[in-house]
Amino acid sequence: MPNSESAKKRLRQNETRNAHNRAVKSNVRTKIRKVRAAVAAGNVEESETAFRDAAKKLDQAAAKRVIHPNAAARTKSRLSKAVKGIKG
Repeated sequence: MPNSESAKKRLRQNETRNAHNRAVKSNVRTKIRKVRAAVAAGNVEESETAFRDAAKKLDQAAAKRVIHPNAAARTKSRLSKAVKGIKG
């Protein structure tokens, strides 16, 4: 447990940021799941719109360093490949 005032404040900040980052990551994972589900169902139009949403959320999370920018780019690339694969 923190003893100094600055350590107590740091703990409060960490808890707030942790909750926010968890929410952002959860939202990103949900968007990715929707893209993969649409691709698995073979729904081209739905997968394209879901991909745009997922790409936006990934970019936002990477910009805020919630996830690593390279991880966001890699995920976007894999999702894009999957969406293009069902377009045929």
